[in-house]
Amino acid sequence: MKNLNKILLTIALFTSSILFAGDVTKVEDFKLKDYNGKEHSLSDFKDSKAIVVIFVATQCPISNDYNSRMAEVYADFKEKGIAFVGINSNKQESVEEIKNHAKDNNLSFPILKDEKNVIADKFSASVTPEVYVLNSNFEVLYHGRIDDSRKVTEVKTKDLRKALDEILGGKTVSNTKTKAFGCTIKRV
Repeated sequence: MKNLNKILLTIALFTSSILFAGDVTKVEDFKLKDYNGKEHSLSDFKDSKAIVVIFVATQCPISNDYNSRMAEVYADFKEKGIAFVGINSNKQESVEEIKNHAKDNNLSFPILKDEKNVIADKFSASVTPEVYVLNSNFEVLYHGRIDDSRKVTEVKTKDLRKALDEILGGKTVSNTKTKAFGCTIKRV
């Protein structure tokens, strides 16, 4: 019976990884609360030139390596009409932990708590950090990584910045998908 349960669990995990590995081209509006209890919806940002949705974590060392870069890209683009929203979908990270982490790391864009991974599932997000850039119709213009190296001194391509610059320049995003890397989202 134990072996049968192990086999069924393995099949379930494999199947769920396939379900969450798909490419999302458009997302639906949603509502989540930030770490202060304020509710935000994706449509709150509809008037922006683009909406950057970043799946983040407090305990992931890779996501933490990107904290200063996330803060910098937000600072560089917020006044240019680009909206930023962080989403924390990790089951073990509390709202209070997210609040303290944001404050300690100068992450001043809203960070929302996705308690039951509903939004992570809708986006097919799998790691932190993972980025989705949306237009006002919530169509995905770019999906992937912030840049190509965990170590800031080894970055060769700044994928997110390039996509945002192209959007602001009225161009089509030239590289719409890159491979995001990081810690897996810890689902319920």
